[in-house]
Amino acid sequence: MQTADNTGVGKDRDPALFRLIRVIVKQFFPKYELVGTENLPDEPCVIVGNHAQAYGVVGAELYPPRLHYIWCIGEVLNRKELPAYVMKDFWYMKPKAVRWLYRLFSHLIAGPLSYVLSHSHTIAVYHDARIVSTFRRSMELLKAGADIVIFPESREPYNGLIWKFHEHFPDLAKLYYRRTGTALCFVPMYTTPRLNRICFGKPVRYDPDAPDDEERTRICTAMMDGITDLAVALPPHAVIPYPNLPRDQYPMNTPRK
Repeated sequence: MQTADNTGVGKDRDPALFRLIRVIVKQFFPKYELVGTENLPDEPCVIVGNHAQAYGVVGAELYPPRLHYIWCIGEVLNRKELPAYVMKDFWYMKPKAVRWLYRLFSHLIAGPLSYVLSHSHTIAVYHDARIVSTFRRSMELLKAGADIVIFPESREPYNGLIWKFHEHFPDLAKLYYRRTGTALCFVPMYTTPRLNRICFGKPVRYDPDAPDDEERTRICTAMMDGITDLAVALPPHAVIPYPNLPRDQYPMNTPRK
């Protein structure tokens, strides 16, 4: 892991097994071209991306433009909790006739996947009181110079290309402003495995004078629309959705009217 001082940033501490796994995965995973990195501010920021099933997260881990840490659901970092979570969140749309096969597979991958995710550049995210630890760790890493990468899509469709975002991740900027006096930037990121690209859009800066609810909505909408604009500006391609849909149901990046 790249870390410095007591935050764990700047020092290579990855175990040999994890480094070997990372090399192997990189051999089989598509090589991504990074586009628009000039849009990243000269300061730590929050990068907000489309999930693209697992491709967004894996791409962000393997081909980062600079030092970063990814928000990752805490359940998938825990070997015992991972099977139930992936069945509920990723494979809930699978036909009942084959669901048992995916349930078996979820148990088979629990050990290796939780190991890999736990040793990747991740920050555990929880939807209960433990969220305090998520924000605390994010503050430490931002102040140490690392970016935070978030994939906040939910199951609710937004515009046919991406799914609506969970709205509370912008609260990170409120806390950061209180701690540092700096208004944090949010940068949209679009991952397209079909074109082997990760694209970055124009940053949006947090406004500390705006009401919290309005600022959450403004930043979420700016990120969703920014990702969509990146998608429709590219050559025609199928957009890999957040839900695990059949491939013939993948949307195309048709420009918005």
